[in-house]
Amino acid sequence: MDVTAIIIAASIPSAMTGFCFWLIEQKIQKRADKEREEREARQKKVDERERAREQTELCIINCVNASLALGEATARAVQRIPDAHCNGDMHAALEYAQKVKHEQKNFLNEQAIKSVI
Repeated sequence: MDVTAIIIAASIPSAMTGFCFWLIEQKIQKRADKEREEREARQKKVDERERAREQTELCIINCVNASLALGEATARAVQRIPDAHCNGDMHAALEYAQKVKHEQKNFLNEQAIKSVI
């Protein structure tokens, strides 16, 4: 056997092995790309849900504030009626509503500062 035949005989298995590894690498790369796309799609859904949750919480806070404002306005209006005979419960409820409103405002301000810093 001459040198050329030996080189060709040795290179055929190496070429086959290289080709097989190339195919395996391509399959792994396609799988990794597919998993990355799926991960990005899941993250997008999670982000959308998070935005919706934040908007829901904001709506709830706004509704609570509106209810407090309405309750305060009603209590003050009833207090002004001379024949209403407001008892201590009305005054206590009004003070409690104002206290809760200020606590909520302070909490939300704290949270805003923490998210900024």
